[in-house]
Amino acid sequence: MARKEFSYRGRTIEELQAMGIDELALLFTSDARRKIRRGFSEDEKSLLRKLAKRDRVKTQSRDMLVLPSMAGKTILVHTGKEYLPVLVQPEMIGNRLGCYALTRKPTKHSAAGVSSKNAEAAAAKSAGKEKKE
Repeated sequence: MARKEFSYRGRTIEELQAMGIDELALLFTSDARRKIRRGFSEDEKSLLRKLAKRDRVKTQSRDMLVLPSMAGKTILVHTGKEYLPVLVQPEMIGNRLGCYALTRKPTKHSAAGVSSKNAEAAAAKSAGKEKKE
């Protein structure tokens, strides 16, 4: 089965890459338009310059918009503790980099904890098993 060709609001990735930033802003959502209208910070401008030269760049700019020029490149996004690699796909255009590098790990629940409501019951249950053995 052939893969469906990507399009963002009716435009192909090549058309998006050929557009200027002002033309792109008209296609983006309101929060992305506002970000473009107010201008990118120095860190974000630096990130764009580095991406023009290299395919793998580290950044702490989690609020940077994903632009069509970033497609196919790997950006190491800081989570507060480490840098997570984010391979930018065309489907990510218009979102923020921080959406793809989670800062919190999913909770893995196991036995009742020390301060839990059922901690005494869990401790008594495990103590009873030890006595039987």
